[in-house]
Amino acid sequence: MVADPLTRVFSALADPTRRDIVARLAIGDATVSELAVPFDVSLQAVSKHLKVLEDAGLVSRSREAQRRPVHLEAEVFDLMTTWIERYRRRAEARYRRLDDVLRSMPDEPTPIAPQEGTPS
Repeated sequence: MVADPLTRVFSALADPTRRDIVARLAIGDATVSELAVPFDVSLQAVSKHLKVLEDAGLVSRSREAQRRPVHLEAEVFDLMTTWIERYRRRAEARYRRLDDVLRSMPDEPTPIAPQEGTPS
């Protein structure tokens, strides 16, 4: 079964190392070696993380002479933002309705008068 693009993006970003790589690439393009510096993993491990990010459409690689910089494809974040924004708006609407209900409630609870025949 092939996952939809949004699922691939969220799955790729589920890993903290890949999120760190994306954060680094937000600053600018970098090579695999440059990306591997802060991690205590092999270049091969970083390449595997990049492959997942690339399959999700989050990064691309190009060739500049001997360099193969990795580039962040920021447009993919629009897909995530659209999805998140839709549910954020729905949640905010529910909270606004709840706020309206709470505002309409009396500040002090109304005491209930004892009914006849009930012990006080």
